[in-house]
Amino acid sequence: MIRRPPPEVPRSGPGREQTTAVVALGSNLGDRAATIRRAVERISRLPLVDDVRLSELFETVALRVDGPDPDAPTYVNAVALVTTSLAPQVLLGMLHAIEAENGRERHERWGDRTLDLDLISYGDVTSDDPQLLLPHPRAHERLFVLEPWLSLDAEAEIPGRGKVAALAARLRAESKPDGDGV
Repeated sequence: MIRRPPPEVPRSGPGREQTTAVVALGSNLGDRAATIRRAVERISRLPLVDDVRLSELFETVALRVDGPDPDAPTYVNAVALVTTSLAPQVLLGMLHAIEAENGRERHERWGDRTLDLDLISYGDVTSDDPQLLLPHPRAHERLFVLEPWLSLDAEAEIPGRGKVAALAARLRAESKPDGDGV
């Protein structure tokens, strides 16, 4: 279901400025790569979406609430840059509908899924509305979001967090024993 934005937020439509939204895509069930590509095709056919650029696909270990799970099916992750004049709330609602079309069920937080679509950022918009957290509150902690994003835009920034390249470099350094690169 698409949630209607509060009255003070402009809705999508003619005269609305275009914005680049960043959408993270992930799948660890079924034909993961085909699901990601189908989702991007579906996003590209949304009204008021003019362009969608997909990163390369990255395979990553499943992340659970308590950390990485090497025994779970691995994920295919990607990021899409979406040029749109849809309002962020409307775009998010449509992303949830695409997840549902692909069999997404929300039974377990951070559980296995056919498709996960997260709105990471929407231009420089920030929101602490529980229905629309922007930028995504954990994107800066996730290499599986940052690395695909960098493959599309080396100058990318997360509003309020900084350059994606610097955030990714910090996470890579933290994941190495003693920070010595060994």
